[in-house]
Amino acid sequence: MKIRIIGACGSGKSYIARELSKKYGVDYYETDNLVWDRSAENLRYSVEARDAQLEEILDKPSWILEGVHYKWGQESFKRADLIVILRPNPVICDLRVITRFIKTRLGFEQANYKQSFKNLYVMIFEWNRGYNREAIHRIIELTNDFSNRRVILKNNKELETIIEERVIRMNE
Repeated sequence: MKIRIIGACGSGKSYIARELSKKYGVDYYETDNLVWDRSAENLRYSVEARDAQLEEILDKPSWILEGVHYKWGQESFKRADLIVILRPNPVICDLRVITRFIKTRLGFEQANYKQSFKNLYVMIFEWNRGYNREAIHRIIELTNDFSNRRVILKNNKELETIIEERVIRMNE
């Protein structure tokens, strides 16, 4: 099982990747962690290090890879058994980003990065707006060659049924 999940900030990528990982015993990876060295604040890995980490993941017999990144790592689309594009209502995404911000600031959830009001603004008004205006169209175009392995979903619940059907077919 090789699954690539992509969507805007707050679309549910990390949540569904964690749930699928637990259910099927497949390791999941976040593309953000291939870009950012979490041992230091705002330190990026080199492009070579990022690409080497990605290749190491893609060479594994099974994986779940989630993240918004699509300009690099297009090999993940080619090698995935299932490409999941999450497209919930943009307002829901923004509310989830705000909720995550509040929970991490209050210490109820752990964050991979320092939560700041600037980051919150950038996620909602730059990244998510840009994603919905431009990136989603590019992602669909980039995955058109794999449309038989691609699903575009409004919510995560739809994904459970699709994966169950595919797992059954793979085991037949």
